[in-house]
Amino acid sequence: MNQPTSCCRALGTGGAYCHNCDLLVGLDGLHVTDVRREPELLTVTIESAAEPAGCPTCGTVAEAHSRRVVRLVDAPCFDTPVVLLWRKRRYRCREDACEVRTFTEQVPDLVRPRGLLTTRAARWAIRQIRSEHASVQGVARQLGVRWRTVWSAIKPILAAAADDEARFAGVSTLGVDEHVWHHVSTKAPEDGGRGPKELTGMVDLTCDENGQVRARLLDLVPGRSKRAYTGWLTQRGQDFTAGVDVATLDPFQGYKSAIDDELADATAVLDAFHVVALGTKCVDEVRRRVQQDTTGHRGRKGDPLYGIQTILRAGAENLTDKQRARIERAFAARAEHEVVDLAWQCAQQLRAAYKQVDKAEGRKIAERIVDSFPSCPIHEIARLGRTLRRWKDAFLAYFDTGATNGGTEAINGLIELHRRIARGLTNFENYRLRMLLIGGGLNV
Repeated sequence: MNQPTSCCRALGTGGAYCHNCDLLVGLDGLHVTDVRREPELLTVTIESAAEPAGCPTCGTVAEAHSRRVVRLVDAPCFDTPVVLLWRKRRYRCREDACEVRTFTEQVPDLVRPRGLLTTRAARWAIRQIRSEHASVQGVARQLGVRWRTVWSAIKPILAAAADDEARFAGVSTLGVDEHVWHHVSTKAPEDGGRGPKELTGMVDLTCDENGQVRARLLDLVPGRSKRAYTGWLTQRGQDFTAGVDVATLDPFQGYKSAIDDELADATAVLDAFHVVALGTKCVDEVRRRVQQDTTGHRGRKGDPLYGIQTILRAGAENLTDKQRARIERAFAARAEHEVVDLAWQCAQQLRAAYKQVDKAEGRKIAERIVDSFPSCPIHEIARLGRTLRRWKDAFLAYFDTGATNGGTEAINGLIELHRRIARGLTNFENYRLRMLLIGGGLNV
C-alpha cells in the first residue's frame, strides 16, 4: 500500500521530479517527492526545486541552510483526506552587514501565513458550504480536522470579502426583512447573552441584464427597528443611498420610516406576498369568530366552516370543482356564514389585483380596494382597509414598479436552512459571515 508507483521510483534518490505526480497534485512551483497512502489518509511530500534565492532585505544571493517540514491539510482527493508535508527551504544571507541572517521560502498561493489549511483547501471548504449546503463540521470531517481549524482558515477570507465596500455597488432595488436568529435571552453579549432575537437583513433585488432579480444578501444587523435599518443605510454613505430607486418592505412602520429618512428619493413598495397574507389572515379571523358565535366552540370535525379552513387560504383560480362545491355548501349551511363568504371575496379581490397581467388594470382594482374596504361592515376587513389606506402609496407603487420582496423571502429561506444545518450559531459575527456566504453577498 505504501510502495511508490513506477513513475515515482526515482524520487528521493537524486532523480528528476515526476511530471505525472506534479501534474496530479497541481501545485505550481512545487514538486512531489513522496506519496504514502494509508486507509484513512493520503500523505504527499512536496518541495520546491533548488534555485538561487535572493535575500528579501538586501537582495544578495543566499545559500541553502536547512529545511523545515511544515504539515498542511489539503483538499480531499480520491475520497480521502490529504496532508501535504512541505519540505520548506531555509536560506542564509551571505552579506555580513545585512540584518537578516536566515529566512525561509514563501509560497503565498500555497498557504496563508501561519495557516493549517492550504489556500486550496480553504477555497474548497467555502465552495462546499456555499454551493453544496455542507455544514462546517461536515467539511471538517472530510478534511480530517476539527471545526475550529476549518473556520479559522476560512473566516479571514470571508471577513475580508465582507469588508469590501465594492460589493455594495450597483444596487438600485433594495429589499429589507427581519428574521429570527435565536429564541433565547436577549441579554447583551457583554452580559453573557447573544443580543436581540431578531435581525434585519438587507437584500439586493436589482435585475440583471436579462431582467432576472439577482437576490443577494448584502448584510445582517442586530435588531428589528428603524434604528437598525437607518444605521446601516447611514453607514453605506450618500453614494449608495442615492443609487437606490426602489425599496421593498413588509408592512412595518419602522422600516418605512427609515426609508423615508434615508432613501427619500426612492419609491417604497409594499410587498405583494405580505398584503395577500393580510387578506388571508382576515378571512381566517372572520371564520373563527363566526364559528365561535354560531356553535359556541372552536372548530371540530363535521363543522362546515372548519372543514373548509384550508381551502379558504387558496386562490379561487386554483380550486377544483369539488373544492368549490364544498365552499358553497359550507356558506349555504347557515345564514351567519354569509359574512365569511364576503370576507373571502374581499381577499380574492386582493389576489386578483396582483394577478392582472396588465398592471394598469391591477391598479384600478387596488384603488377600489383602498376606497371600499375601510367602510366594510365586517370589522376585520375594515381594519385591513384602514391599513392599506395608511400604506396607500407603497401599496399602489407595486403596479408602477412591479417590485416585490420575494427575493428577500428566498434569502430568508436559505438562512433558515443553514441555521438548521449548523444546529444554531451563538456568535453573531460568525453567523453573519456564514449567511453572507450562502446568500451570495461575498465575492469569494
